Amino acid sequence: MSLRPALLVEADGGSRGNPGVAGYGALVKDARTGELLAERALPLGTASNNVAEYSGLVAGLEAVLDLGLATDAAVEVRMDSKLVVEQMCGRWKIKHEDMRRLALQARALVDRIQAAGGSVRFTWIPRERNGAADALSNVAMDGRTVHRDLVREPAGSDGPGTAEETPAAAGPGTGQVFGDARVPLTDVFVSDETVPTLEGQTRLVLVRHGVTDFTQGHRLDGRGGADPALNATGLAQARAAAVAVRRLLDRSDPGRVTVVSSSLRRARQTGQVVADHLGVAREEDADWDEQGFGSWDGRAMPDLVRDSAADLARLRHDLDFAPPGGETRRELDRRVGAALGRAISRGGTVVVATHRVVLMSVLGRLLGIDHSRAWSVATAPTSLTAVEVWADGGVQVEFVNDTHHLYDPAFAEDLAQLEAQVRILDSSLEGPPA
Repeated sequence: MSLRPALLVEADGGSRGNPGVAGYGALVKDARTGELLAERALPLGTASNNVAEYSGLVAGLEAVLDLGLATDAAVEVRMDSKLVVEQMCGRWKIKHEDMRRLALQARALVDRIQAAGGSVRFTWIPRERNGAADALSNVAMDGRTVHRDLVREPAGSDGPGTAEETPAAAGPGTGQVFGDARVPLTDVFVSDETVPTLEGQTRLVLVRHGVTDFTQGHRLDGRGGADPALNATGLAQARAAAVAVRRLLDRSDPGRVTVVSSSLRRARQTGQVVADHLGVAREEDADWDEQGFGSWDGRAMPDLVRDSAADLARLRHDLDFAPPGGETRRELDRRVGAALGRAISRGGTVVVATHRVVLMSVLGRLLGIDHSRAWSVATAPTSLTAVEVWADGGVQVEFVNDTHHLYDPAFAEDLAQLEAQVRILDSSLEGPPA
């Protein structure tokens, strides 16, 4: 009794710029012997990383069919793109039109393999185990096409029994090209992914609070200090941020949505406006509070520069320095790390209304940035910063310091509607009288 054919398809894609110069790589192997049966690589012009990954998947499945290998075959597709694997398995939705189109092509190819008696399953693998497909995608991004078929010919056929490799003329500036150079115009996809969306097992949207009189007066305001409310400008900024968060989630597949704020009034107010607009309750976690500045609380930065320049420099560079009665950066990092861990463990989308130094702590931790260098990262009042966290521990910072909602006139209509919807549930959150 003969064994059912078993095939491995390994696929990958990349984009230098995302979107930028893109290409894919794919290969087919005998799953039992490891024998290489086919290789594909193709430049895609300008496209996103996700479009390139889907294109590699399509090419790998097409190779199985083109070589007549689908009959009764058990095909396993291995990719290091969790997004593509989860979407092809039907566990995650596909919202981008260009990706949806490629997913439908891939699904049609799967149907054809199944119609031939075969089966297809999708497996995520770590990037380091997808080196061959990754190398082919880099060949494609360098401007070269690869089309190699290495399936042995049936007995009695003409030819030596190995695939041919036909050099083709190289186009200007593209480098050497192997096989058939086939880049029809319809295969060049331009992504719309310059408009951010969120993916991953957990999506964090970090919102810095709106301005207070202290913020506008360049005064320090930390944990244990005066705890001022948002002023009229800060409340307007919070409303704009709420609309921006809602639009971001509408473009994404957010899953369960949670809104958390620090215990300080300006963050509670900002978080409440966002929670109201999203239709969820606001939760509170004091570990998201701003750093405690002790006796410096309420002092203006120009005065500190004049009177305490050396200690102010220590606040930025020395993890163990604290103003009298204040908190060290090391102490803040410890509690913020605990809060971050709790947020990530929730899954879904977690919106956090928090503070300047806290945002620096999170970004420094996730990106491996030294705490003193993190002061160079701008995070304006009611700016949005988004982070994607995956089940394998992978992290991607999607964007930082997005403030377009404060200046984009397209937000005016949504803001007018929001004015009538927002309600401050806790009287302690109310701002100063007009």
